[in-house]
Amino acid sequence: MADIEESKRKAARRAVKDHFDPSLRFIGIGSGTTIKYVVEAIKEAGDTSRICFIPTGYQSRQEIQRVGLVPIALDALPTGSMIDVAFDGADEVDDELNCVKGGGACLTQEKLVATNAKKFICVADYRKLQPRLLSHWPTIPIEVMPLAVPTVQRALRALGSSNPALREGFVTKAGPIKTDQDFYIIDAPFPRLLTSADVNNGQDGSGKGGQWEVSRLAQQIKQIYGVLEVGLFTGKNGYEVAAAGEVGGGQKPVAAYFGMEDGDVVVRDGKSR
Repeated sequence: MADIEESKRKAARRAVKDHFDPSLRFIGIGSGTTIKYVVEAIKEAGDTSRICFIPTGYQSRQEIQRVGLVPIALDALPTGSMIDVAFDGADEVDDELNCVKGGGACLTQEKLVATNAKKFICVADYRKLQPRLLSHWPTIPIEVMPLAVPTVQRALRALGSSNPALREGFVTKAGPIKTDQDFYIIDAPFPRLLTSADVNNGQDGSGKGGQWEVSRLAQQIKQIYGVLEVGLFTGKNGYEVAAAGEVGGGQKPVAAYFGMEDGDVVVRDGKSR
């Protein structure tokens, strides 16, 4: 465990070194176990007195305040402003920088912050770096309306999920885990997800036998009535959105930093296919 924590710390320090600038005005701070090292590295990196930090949920807000940084809500951003950079973790990242997120039940606010940022930087340890999503992480987190849980579960089974399960709290009698939006989380297992390169090379990602290409599955799940958000971060990254002249940011990171078991930090960017 100590080695894993050190790998997270090194990845966070490298990511902050490469992407933090004291002249920035707005920085997004995600959720998860790696983020505490990100905020500590930012605090040590330079003057933060002019910077406002946008959390993706309760836990990240607590981390921001713990080190003496100033949090603001996403809807407090001045009109026309974007987050300069968002740092966040992931439960798993594939060769194309598609991500599974939502293990901490913050996926909706994480996606809101990522898609309102000029660039999203992912920071994680070596266990999260996999060639395809659902190689190691077992399920896709999906945020749903409480009343819609049975309906969404039926629809997920029809898409090929073997046992979409409502995420329960640590104490069973307390009921299901609730998100910051007072919604529930369904964790849906699927076969390992294909990348766009797999499909371009002739594999079928249309859902036959439950085998999906990641972006296509994300779209299918999002269309289910009662689903608020899907824990698949796919499509364009922030640079690609800007180059296309579109509004907002992208779901995918422009770069991902992985602290490795040997003490090195591996960096994957949008060109590292």
